[in-house]
Amino acid sequence: MIKYNLECDKDHQFAGWFQSSAAFDQQAKRKLVDCPTCGSTEIRKALMAPNVTTSRKSSEVAEKSRNEIMSTLRQIRKKVEESAEYVGPRFAEEARRMHYKETEEKGIYGEASLDEARALSEEGIDILPLPTLPEDQN
Repeated sequence: MIKYNLECDKDHQFAGWFQSSAAFDQQAKRKLVDCPTCGSTEIRKALMAPNVTTSRKSSEVAEKSRNEIMSTLRQIRKKVEESAEYVGPRFAEEARRMHYKETEEKGIYGEASLDEARALSEEGIDILPLPTLPEDQN
């Protein structure tokens, strides 16, 4: 079955389903297709945008998008690791010291528990988690 957007000679638009393109042409020629608004049998196909999707194309697009996202996340992670100091499990402590001007501000990264991260946020200390990459799960 094919769905066509149709239009009558009075510019009323409507949709119709046909077995094939040839079936529409035959029915329209025999005046068997009529406008539901005005009853006109002068019907033509309206401009339509095709909607063709295959699971192969969809999966290829999804895989490409996933690969691009992972590449961007790796770049972010690499930039942080190259430009900031790793402070390990002392992250929350070091972030507080910088926030309260007890030490010089600089880029740091390390580990913090969920509770520590929440507490830092509640204190007004801006933090962001580094992206977790698939290779981190090994």
